[in-house]
Amino acid sequence: MTRPVAILIAGEPIESVKASRGSFADMIRASGAASSRSFQDFDIRTGAELPEPEQFAGIVVTGSAASVTDRAEWVVAGEAYLRAAVGARVPVFGICFGHQMLGQALGGLVERNPRGREIGTVRFDIIEPDPIFEAARAPFLANATHVDTITRLPPGAQVLARTALEPHAAVRFGVAAWGVQFHPEMDGAVVRAYLETRRTLLAGEGIDADVLLAEADDGLAGTSTLERFLASLS
Repeated sequence: MTRPVAILIAGEPIESVKASRGSFADMIRASGAASSRSFQDFDIRTGAELPEPEQFAGIVVTGSAASVTDRAEWVVAGEAYLRAAVGARVPVFGICFGHQMLGQALGGLVERNPRGREIGTVRFDIIEPDPIFEAARAPFLANATHVDTITRLPPGAQVLARTALEPHAAVRFGVAAWGVQFHPEMDGAVVRAYLETRRTLLAGEGIDADVLLAEADDGLAGTSTLERFLASLS
């Protein structure tokens, strides 16, 4: 029997996206490589006990509007679970907040990004080859929305990709542990909804939402990283 993939839910998308596309878990399941997979969702914000990581073929950790830096009890517990999963060599894929939580769980440090907010469709540069990029095709675009970043990587972590504002856009944390500081589950319509919702906030930070809206794209190269992860699971 094929083991399921666990989706650790750390947050929800903005209301307009949730109404049209569902939860982050729903968008992950909509990935092209997910059609033949079975998934189990676990909302780690509840603090409920999770099954042993070895019960899963892999683990995906979602994004969140929360901050790893707040050190909420459920974040600390989630980090402990991820350490156990990585130690057991269960494949893990962290998305945005999940990427940060994974990095801090393994000994890194998360702080507010001193370069400022990264939002919209961004170009990333692959600086180290890796299996999660095997399906990626230029232009290397991905959709992002975050204000925090991993400012200090954990021991042994390898940076795979970077953007103009994010030096750790994709990181391999271990034999079978990856994190991306973008949102591979978000397409152009979703990132445009984020830009519209946060237009006033962006203006206050000197960011022109109209420019970013004009540049919004499906970010298929970023999407392919999640698809490659799911396709690689046994």
